[in-house]
Amino acid sequence: MGEEPTGRSKPVKWKSFDIEKRLLLGAWEKVRANGGAPGVDAVGIAAFQERWGDNLYKLWNRMSSGSYFPGPVRAVEIPKDHGAGVRVLGVPNVADRVAQTAAAMLLEEKLEPIFHPGSYGYRPGRSARDAVAACRRRCWEHDWVIDCDIRAFFDSVPHDLLLKAVAHHTSERWVLLYVERWLKAPMQMPDGTLVPREKGTPQGSPISPVLANLFMHYAFDRWMDREHPGCPFERYADDIVIHCGNQDQARQLRAAIAERLQTLGLELHPQKTRIVYCKECVTNVEGGAA
Repeated sequence: MGEEPTGRSKPVKWKSFDIEKRLLLGAWEKVRANGGAPGVDAVGIAAFQERWGDNLYKLWNRMSSGSYFPGPVRAVEIPKDHGAGVRVLGVPNVADRVAQTAAAMLLEEKLEPIFHPGSYGYRPGRSARDAVAACRRRCWEHDWVIDCDIRAFFDSVPHDLLLKAVAHHTSERWVLLYVERWLKAPMQMPDGTLVPREKGTPQGSPISPVLANLFMHYAFDRWMDREHPGCPFERYADDIVIHCGNQDQARQLRAAIAERLQTLGLELHPQKTRIVYCKECVTNVEGGAA
């Protein structure tokens, strides 16, 4: 990127935003390591890398001046398990993935220290196995669980509430501006049609995991601590297991969660959300039964 690709960029008076070139370089290195398919512009990782210095400089220049607008997101349909339909992933252009990764790096630095210990999805040093281990331990302490699933979560997150949460945690004006543009970028379907997006943050984009966790931090995690502190939980993005002392408590809490999510434009999946007596399940596993 210019003559000093790894150095700190000096503030330029005519730029709208002071964005470090080093930040975009680090973001590009992450995007290159992750690989992935091209977006709608058909420019893959290898093609971007051939002129990576020029490409990063052009991206930095546009982002710094406020003239950066992302391209449409390419829709890719992935079959769900057990023939339960398809999941639509959104694949941004490589340049847009670099820009999103840069913003995500800044947001993660601010948000990781405040995120809930019961949140495990898409976080450094945490995994689904950690969530399962915590769940198993708590199943010995609480007889009942609510296995929650939010219907079409990534397609339903309200933009206004999400942007309000982002604004609360960053003073970087460019992050808020471009997060809004990424959220509103249309989805190009496999047949070439462009679908406008008024809500949701597409799975497959680098910024979506941190945005999803930020939204759920306020929509669920902090709400649970405030309203139901005696019911610990493990949350992996929109999949949540909540531990309760008895069946009545589980039923009441499930209704309260449904009401809470409804006020935020979300809905519990009626088939995938279940109340389960976990002691019997654990006993069967320990005893070798099916």
